[in-house]
Amino acid sequence: MVRAVRDSLVKGRHLAVQAGTGTGKSLAYLVPSIRHAIANDTTVVISTATIALQRQLVDRDLPRLAEALKPVLGRKPTFAILKGRRNYLCLHRLSGPDPVDDADQLFDPFAISAMGRHVKRLHEWSSDTDTGDRDELVPGVPDSAWRQVSVTARECLGVSRCPVGTDCFAERARHEAGRADIVVTNHALLAIDALENSTILPEHDVVVVDEAHDLVDRVTGVATAELTSAMVATAARRCGKLIDQAVADRLEEASEGLDMVLTDAPLGRWESTLPAPVAGALTAVRDATSACRTGLGPERKEDPDHATSRKLALALLDEVNETSARLLAAFVEEDPAKRYDVVWLAEQGPDASRGRVLRVAPLSVGGLLRERLFGPRTVVLTSATLTLGGSFDALARQWGLPAEKPKPEGAELKDGKEEVDPIADADVPKWSGLDVGSPFQHERAGILYVAKHLPTPGRDGLPKAYLDEIAELVTAAEGGTLGLFSSMRAAKQATEALRPRLEQPILCQGDDSTGLLVKRFAEDDATCLFGTLSLWQGVDVPGRSLRLVLIDRIPFPRPDDPLVSARQRAVDSRGGNGFLTVSATHAALLLAQGAGRLLRGMDDRGVVAILDPRLATARYGGFLRASLPPFWPTTDPEVVRAALRRLATKPS
Repeated sequence: MVRAVRDSLVKGRHLAVQAGTGTGKSLAYLVPSIRHAIANDTTVVISTATIALQRQLVDRDLPRLAEALKPVLGRKPTFAILKGRRNYLCLHRLSGPDPVDDADQLFDPFAISAMGRHVKRLHEWSSDTDTGDRDELVPGVPDSAWRQVSVTARECLGVSRCPVGTDCFAERARHEAGRADIVVTNHALLAIDALENSTILPEHDVVVVDEAHDLVDRVTGVATAELTSAMVATAARRCGKLIDQAVADRLEEASEGLDMVLTDAPLGRWESTLPAPVAGALTAVRDATSACRTGLGPERKEDPDHATSRKLALALLDEVNETSARLLAAFVEEDPAKRYDVVWLAEQGPDASRGRVLRVAPLSVGGLLRERLFGPRTVVLTSATLTLGGSFDALARQWGLPAEKPKPEGAELKDGKEEVDPIADADVPKWSGLDVGSPFQHERAGILYVAKHLPTPGRDGLPKAYLDEIAELVTAAEGGTLGLFSSMRAAKQATEALRPRLEQPILCQGDDSTGLLVKRFAEDDATCLFGTLSLWQGVDVPGRSLRLVLIDRIPFPRPDDPLVSARQRAVDSRGGNGFLTVSATHAALLLAQGAGRLLRGMDDRGVVAILDPRLATARYGGFLRASLPPFWPTTDPEVVRAALRRLATKPS
């Protein structure tokens, strides 16, 4: 992998590397990256999906490498971590006026009191912190409190105009990053820097994307916008005393009109056009925000507090205006497969006070990535899970890259549909893939058990047969089970049904913070931990405490998911297989991540048990199985229970 990364940087050719747990992939990309940065007097950006990996790189891997490489390189390599501005404490906002923008808290004295306590704590913390980085505040504070002491890039006054600009934590972090050989950041900031043509990250010609299996979801999240009537009302309040009251009232009326039409509008994805009343309300919002923006006038040399109020108002006005305009333009293209955006109406918030939110997201981010990320620089993508169905092509297509090896003319999928590659341009970026394997002998260390005898899962919770199967497997293993469920409802159902039946303790996600639950699970090899999505990718428990990974069903996305259904339809319209390209790829990625929880150390042994019989019986089962580590397979429940009993009695 070191050689492949080095060659990629030298030749300027993109590279995708699958490197299993325990291969040392961080060192394998850091060493050639550091060498490239120093030899070319440039910066290399390392992008990750999780805070845990950022901390591992900055606190452990990079300090050790810097010391080890200093004699070889002639100087000590430098590194820094950089996050979005919202992640840093804003000293000016901290000392300025303290507006509470959350509409649901304006008339709640308990919420306001709690907010005050959190903000007071942040004031005290500001005197102790050297970085102002929110992730260093333990325990943390709610988002609503953090918003009172932080600003987005749009809300920032700028270092030259801010009274405390010289002490700004965000500017200090950017300054340090600008001088570093290696800058560690996250996928969201990488996306903002690339997609919005921002100059957040220092000048760089190489990006290493670790945890690259998450890249498309994180970029989609950054490119997704939403609009609520509460946002519009907040924008009107922020304008308040800054503009003519009649103009602000017009925006307030537009927010009320939007609230009324969204209440009556159909939930879900809108396929053909905006409902006429919604289009009218959005037009009113767009025009009213434009009027308010005009009313704010040009920037003047006001006092800092007035300048801050103006900047906060302007930032939200622009966001509301741009989202309204984007929603209104979403259906200009008549062909749904050629549209840039997908639009849907959803509900959010607690059951007692659910509100409606309009969301707009890109149908695909492949074109954006191809143009803005892969076009200007060399990119190395790596993860323990990049090959799905035995090939890099599924993820490459999502990244906007062509198939690694073009299919022969007339090649067909199993259902008889020819897969049409949407990336047919001869000028697409060139790339290569490499699977460096794993240090684990999967076929000797683990068993893949598919419960072929069970009924196909339905929509009414876990059938009794599934609960019985789980009880038998956990009993045979004497605990040590990580239960990965497709929904929180299923995880809670299994927990409540099995706690009275089993001797082994069962922890359930939501009983406590996930970090503490994982810690308790790791400390007792008889304990079980049941949960959902964050556990599929976020648990690292080597040793006997984890000897059975149990997956209740193939984790297909919900069929009514607006973005998934739109993307499937777009692939189908091009002559491809939307289900295989979108839903099955999503499921394969999660299955591979979930199965990867089993072997985390060289002495680990265990079973991955998948209760969904479709993995063995459905036509797409072969694609999903080919995405999993090569464990020894069986569908015999007696064989797997006997193996678990042997593992349970094996001395530590």
